[in-house]
Amino acid sequence: MTSKYSKLTLSIAIVLFFTSLFLFVAFNSYWDHGIIDQSEIGSITHFGNTQNSLGGIGALISDFFISSFGISAYLFISLTFLYSIKLLFNIQYFNYLDTLNQHIFFILWSPLLISKLSPSFTGKIGLNISEELVIFIGNTGLSLFLSITLILFLIIRFNIDQIKIYRLLKLFKIRNKNKDNTNINNQENVIKEEESIISNQSNVINDKTNQGTEDQHEELIIKIAEQEKTVEKNQTNSTKNNIQDELEDYKFPDLNLMNEYSNNRIAINKEELEENKKRIQETLETFGIEVRIERATVGPTITLYEIIPKEGVRIAKIKSLENDIALRIKAVGVRIIAPLPGKGTVGIEVPNENPTIVSMKNVLKSEKFQKSDFELPIALGKTISNETFVMDLIKMPHLLMAGATGQGKSVGLNAILCSILYKKHPSEVKLILVDPKKVELTLYNKIEKHFLAKLPGNGESIITDNKNVVKTLNSLCSEMDNRYNLLKKAEVRNIQEYNKKYKLKQLKDIEGHRFLPYLILVIDEFADLIMTAGKEIEIPIARLAQLSRAIGIHLIIATQRPTTNIITGTIKANFPTRIAFRVTQGIDSKTILDSVGANQLIGRGDMLISTGSSLSRIQCAFIDTPELEKLTAFIGAQKGYKNAFLLPKSEQDEKEIMIDENSQERDPLFKEAAILLVIHQQGSTSMIQRKLKLGYNRAGRIVDQLENAGVLGPLEGSKGRKVLVQTEDELNQIIK
Repeated sequence: MTSKYSKLTLSIAIVLFFTSLFLFVAFNSYWDHGIIDQSEIGSITHFGNTQNSLGGIGALISDFFISSFGISAYLFISLTFLYSIKLLFNIQYFNYLDTLNQHIFFILWSPLLISKLSPSFTGKIGLNISEELVIFIGNTGLSLFLSITLILFLIIRFNIDQIKIYRLLKLFKIRNKNKDNTNINNQENVIKEEESIISNQSNVINDKTNQGTEDQHEELIIKIAEQEKTVEKNQTNSTKNNIQDELEDYKFPDLNLMNEYSNNRIAINKEELEENKKRIQETLETFGIEVRIERATVGPTITLYEIIPKEGVRIAKIKSLENDIALRIKAVGVRIIAPLPGKGTVGIEVPNENPTIVSMKNVLKSEKFQKSDFELPIALGKTISNETFVMDLIKMPHLLMAGATGQGKSVGLNAILCSILYKKHPSEVKLILVDPKKVELTLYNKIEKHFLAKLPGNGESIITDNKNVVKTLNSLCSEMDNRYNLLKKAEVRNIQEYNKKYKLKQLKDIEGHRFLPYLILVIDEFADLIMTAGKEIEIPIARLAQLSRAIGIHLIIATQRPTTNIITGTIKANFPTRIAFRVTQGIDSKTILDSVGANQLIGRGDMLISTGSSLSRIQCAFIDTPELEKLTAFIGAQKGYKNAFLLPKSEQDEKEIMIDENSQERDPLFKEAAILLVIHQQGSTSMIQRKLKLGYNRAGRIVDQLENAGVLGPLEGSKGRKVLVQTEDELNQIIK
């Protein structure tokens, strides 16, 4: 089916391309021979006498189009040519309908304009319409009509509003003013302007002091403070573009890249509500608990029933009846919240029979996200009361995600990354993506030169090799130390204050200062890293989690195994914000959230988020792979930086390079590891890890050294390495 479709598309594209070429040649030939050919094309018997380059057919077609539309007939060539190019090269974001509408407008509008400027190039249609309009509104009215229609077309086409016009005029004024000045002169002018404003205002105060009262003085001082804030804000905004100069034409993604689902509106089933109320009440009465159902709040996938128990009823008794209520209602994942925080009621969450899809588009276009003033806003989904749930990654400051396979972790990660891509400029945020599974985050390769960060010399920006993960974490620790040194020199406490000073040009590049983008480390499967690299992963992760908040490095870690040996106490202590998707056991829920409840979720994006002080149930926004492909393709198609953002080399990595360069300098445990492998006749990095209690990185280096020494053979896929030495005597000779 795909093959037939591609052949049909290619055929149509070729026909359209040669049609545009045919029309172009015929139209060009018309201007030289059209008058002569008009007498010949009246009868098919005279076609052979035409002078058109494409014969009688060319003369007939060109005469029809140009006599009707004049020079505007060339727009038909433009339309067919653009359609053919779109089909041939499958150009993204080419809208057939928009292109057609624009051509139709100019095919009708331009003949009217040409009729006023050069009537000889206007066809019959343009002349007839122009004459009729002149009769009704006169020549001046026709000019006004042409101007108004063009302005309306431009407003609709480019989505122009008052704010854009104001910004354009302001930018034009600033550029004209600063055209012949250097940046230093600009800064001096701004400072002088501020000093002048403050000086004038001080004079006003002095004048008023002699005339007015103390109340008037206070009002003037308040006005001065407000004006100073306005000056500072305008200066910050004017310098903000300097950071983004290299990608000043960058366009933020459009919401139309996301899908709109038909069943994204909550449908309230009154019969279902009444039936569930009745069953809940009957079940509790069976166990001798009298309650009154206060209200029901319908969410996308869950309905919250609030009940008020009779006085004297113990809350713990209601809490213990989760499974009994689930059995009676015939629902999976009934969860009881006793009591509801801030309310004098007990909450019973029951899944809806017909859940609603929470689309990413619906969440992103919400007013709460669009008007958010958060530094790094993350739109996760909808609450049980159908409100958009938006959090600031700055305040988290790190996020731990866990849940069983297939319950929505990867979709949740994509929703977080999507929120950042829609809200932030490439100069402001850089992502470090770790994907041990090698398939979950590959789509983000397209935005490497816009949003990704990597180590120098790394071929791929998505980190899949465990050795590179350790190096990257050590590099981030070095970056963290470098940033703290910059904050110390700038005499500020956090990255926000530092970047504000930098934008105001209060920090000089020659002193080593630079704009600091936020760095977000995303690890998709943390358990695999801990199993293979152990302490070499845990220690830098813990160090980053403890110290990196102030300098703009944030961690997002996901795992499908929320066990205590994976999520250790050190890690949990530094990740106050945690998300739990559905897990199989209550003990897993306690590990990730410090409370049960995640084992009662219904899956498919249903999640609990703990912020340390509260626990909220959210339906995660759904973003499908095709949507993500469109988003990354849209960003990737734009002009990017020359390379991905490069992280610094850590001191540990530099030491390793020096050791590798000096072949005589071997690991202290080299001989012990060699004897171990010869005895067991098994060349395995994992065995060296287990027997000698080493980390993955060091064990891997020893294996490389053993291979260079001729003790081990090369890696042969899943078979492992061959031990080339049979006895200890042979080994001693090699070592000597």
